[in-house]
Amino acid sequence: MPLQILINLSLAFLWMFMSSEFSFISFLNGYLLGLATVFIMRRFLPGSFYIRRVWAIIKLSFTFLWELSKSNIDVARIVLKPKIDIHPGFYAYPCDLEEEWEVSLLTALVTLTPGTVVVAISDDHSTIYIHGLHLQSAEAEINRVKTRFEYLIKEVSRA
Repeated sequence: MPLQILINLSLAFLWMFMSSEFSFISFLNGYLLGLATVFIMRRFLPGSFYIRRVWAIIKLSFTFLWELSKSNIDVARIVLKPKIDIHPGFYAYPCDLEEEWEVSLLTALVTLTPGTVVVAISDDHSTIYIHGLHLQSAEAEINRVKTRFEYLIKEVSRA
């Protein structure tokens, strides 16, 4: 992937210098032509086409921002109610991620989402222990984390 990005950026700068027009539009045209060239040459370059991974990173970022916004609103509702009616609890999240950085990213995303915090990770990284501020159903929370974060992290790492 880094080689493909480097080739694409090099072709974009080469296009900009060859056209003797040093503007963003010229760079963008060169970047798009370089992207097409890298796409055509993708069989000869290591790894899969890098735009797939970039798209997966963008999807993960927007999903996190969406979940962050929703959680902030939920926590604000809890705090602003005259009578606090919460059901805090712990649950064990079975993690299917293999790499340490994937598990670290998942725990960071879960912890940064208001209302949840990772309290422990098992030694083999197969179980993550999470505390939820308003835990209605552990199964629902597990499914939410699996479908929202873990699936997208797998897509980023395996794209």
